[in-house]
Amino acid sequence: MSVDSVEVRLSAIDEERFGIRTVRASQVTLATLPIVLDFCRANHVKFLIARCLASELAAAQAMEQEGFILMDTLIYYARSLTKMPIPPDTGEISVRSIRPGDEEQVKIVAARAFHGYFGHYHADPRLDRTRCDEVYISWAVRSCISREVADEVLVADDGRSILGFATLRINSPEEGEGVLFGVDPSAQGRGIYRSFMIRSMEWFLGRGCTRQVVSTQITNIAVQKVWTRLGFEPSHAYYTFHKWFD
Repeated sequence: MSVDSVEVRLSAIDEERFGIRTVRASQVTLATLPIVLDFCRANHVKFLIARCLASELAAAQAMEQEGFILMDTLIYYARSLTKMPIPPDTGEISVRSIRPGDEEQVKIVAARAFHGYFGHYHADPRLDRTRCDEVYISWAVRSCISREVADEVLVADDGRSILGFATLRINSPEEGEGVLFGVDPSAQGRGIYRSFMIRSMEWFLGRGCTRQVVSTQITNIAVQKVWTRLGFEPSHAYYTFHKWFD
């Protein structure tokens, strides 16, 4: 449901992963927080994942008073694709679109790249660690097979195996988003992530987008350095809170 700009819904995929009745709420404000809590109680929810803009400090403080716990801060960067040239890709590994049959190798890379990755799931000690890892593995595989999840998946291919992947989504005719990136730990330091960023900008520009956004945990400094060197600038940020109703 959508009420006063807040999006609140039961999350079947999280319930399947963790065996817990789960709700997701985005764009929470001080005014809409009671709506979210009422929805959870009416639906006998045990676990709530809620996001609010970092600028909505009153909402964040109200959630803390209601027993919510801060799990991460997600920072977004943005770049115009038309106001400055896209730099050349100088990486040594070829980047191409995914092909049928690549899904299994992407799954293997995702398992290696996101083992113990400290997103909001891993930050919650009440959630099983292995199932937290599986969130990202499932996300990567679903991106390969469903256009409802991603509009394109790029892979880094050295001719022997896939070493990384990048999932892309068109949010609007003007905006594209680099959503989920993974590089095999054995291949890190070879410029693959930078190549993904450049190829994603080229892909979005080729489809008429004029802006690209990307996001990560605010503590992930390494990728933010890559973004700033490529002309991306900070745009906005979200707090992610968890609340347990038991």
